[in-house]
Order: sequence, then structure tokens, then C-alpha cells
Amino acid sequence: MEDPVQAAAYAGADFSEPNQLFIQQFQQHLWPLPETGNLIDLGCGPGDIIVSLAPRLPGYKLVGVDGSEPMLRYAADRTGPPLAQRVRWVNAQLPALGNANGHYQAVISNSLLHHLHRPSTLWNAIRELMAPNGAYFVMDLLRPHSEAQAAAIVTEYAGDEPELLRRDFYHSLLAAYRPREIRAQLAAASLPGQVRIVSDRHLIIYGRGG
Repeated sequence: MEDPVQAAAYAGADFSEPNQLFIQQFQQHLWPLPETGNLIDLGCGPGDIIVSLAPRLPGYKLVGVDGSEPMLRYAADRTGPPLAQRVRWVNAQLPALGNANGHYQAVISNSLLHHLHRPSTLWNAIRELMAPNGAYFVMDLLRPHSEAQAAAIVTEYAGDEPELLRRDFYHSLLAAYRPREIRAQLAAASLPGQVRIVSDRHLIIYGRGG
């Protein structure tokens, strides 16, 4: 998402409902985390999830990673003091994240999986980044059973959004996975985890190390 126009459209869109679902499900399935530690958000976009989680994790340092510089500029703009002392934004693409293996008590990702040409890129990164006592939590789109169903979902949830967002949402739905496919991905990556459908268009994947 290097196009500033596209980044602006996403940064200005209302993702409050899915973001709230992410936070709710994360807390429901993996709370409590250790009182202190490190958290990394893979594909953080404009930083909404980290900004929302930071007050709930006062003992944590948080890192947001995204391949889009324009998106990270929006994230930085949303990080005022004293949050800026605990949050770092990194422009990088998986799997090139430097020497941070085994460093994170929590690895999270929201709506990145369906963008990757190789889903193993995400699962391998999670396995390598997660501390031995750590946990991971991923939320992504759920592929509908048909193109007609995908179009109906776009109309219901993004009917008032710009055409750019509606088109991207439609193609993202068709590029997403079903639970059985994700379970096979986890098995191939030797990453234990649970897969659950949590809405008509979202699923979650989560697990713990050790």
C-alpha cells in the first residue's frame, strides 16, 4: 500500500467494529498476559490495534511492523506522548525483521494473512518471533462460499465506503481462507493453534508457545 491515496482511504475508513472485535477476542482467548513484556503487530497499518492495546498493557513495549511507509506515517501521527516512549513503528516486510527471534510475549496480526502470497511466511514468522512462554493471535477475513455472498457482504458492511475500499474488500474476501485450509497451514508450519469463526466475515487463529 505505497500509494498515498490508497493509504489515506484506509487510514480514514471506519474500522472500529472489526478492531473492537479483535480486541475483544484477543482478551477473551489469551488474557491475561504476563505483566511485562514485548508485543509485536505484524501488518499494523495505521496503528489502530496497538494504540488501543497500549493502555491495557502498561508494562509492555510495543512494535508495529508494516511494509507501507505512508501507513506508518499515520500510525506515528496517532502516537502521542507518553505512548511514544513505549511504541516503535518499523517499516519492513516479512520475513525480514532483523534479529528479534524469541523476543515477544505476544505476536498479533490483523487482516494480513490474505495479502500474503505464501501464508507460511506469517506462520513461520510467528513461530520464530514468539518467546517460549509467548502467545499469538491472528484475525483475518473468512472466505465466503461464493462470489455472490462476497458481494453481499461488501454491500452490507462497506456500502457507503469509497469505491477503492469496496473493490479491495471484495477481492480480499475472495483471497481469504477457510478454517480447514488454515489448520493445514498451521500443521505444515508445526505451529499449534485453534481456528474459530467469530463473525460472518472474520475468523481468529490463536495459540501459545511451549
